[in-house]
Amino acid sequence: MKELFERYPKLEACKEDIEKALELILDTYKNGGKVLLCGNGGSAADCEHIVGELMKGFKSMRKVSDERLPEEIREKLQGSLPAISLPSQSAIISAYCNDISPEMVYAELVYGYAKREDLVIALSTSGNSKNIVRAAEVAGCLGVKTLALTGMGGGELSKLATVTIKVPETETYKVQELHLPIYHYLCAETEKKIFGNE
Repeated sequence: MKELFERYPKLEACKEDIEKALELILDTYKNGGKVLLCGNGGSAADCEHIVGELMKGFKSMRKVSDERLPEEIREKLQGSLPAISLPSQSAIISAYCNDISPEMVYAELVYGYAKREDLVIALSTSGNSKNIVRAAEVAGCLGVKTLALTGMGGGELSKLATVTIKVPETETYKVQELHLPIYHYLCAETEKKIFGNE
């Protein structure tokens, strides 16, 4: 975290919420849960990015020691932290938006996928994206915790999320520029704590 703040001093204002976010993610994986991510546009791309860091080795190789698998297979696998990018579900997203409601599309996916031990990570630079807010509402009704990454105001999302990291920017691209080092930090620390190596 010290390195994070040295490189991005503005983020020191978010220190407490970043620490809470890390605990949320660690608790999710320690309790056998998975992470579901939702966002629009650049934030949808961030969802894909985060899944990439969680589902395979990020800073370490995460060797697999699962005896159920033959050694030649184990050697070609890495330890995985289950995560699903909801924006990547293009068939159901397009069908749901066309047939029912674009505003409820991520809410539907959260309703379909989420279990109580899971975590929804909701990215919205304004904190007011209707489909992201609806997803957080449904998560709350199901007793599923939510981590929100937003800009300075936090918007409606900050009223619903278990933890909100509100970066000190308001312009969309500047908010997204600060989200990236935060989720890199969270993914790296999660990997270190779960897999026990650098």
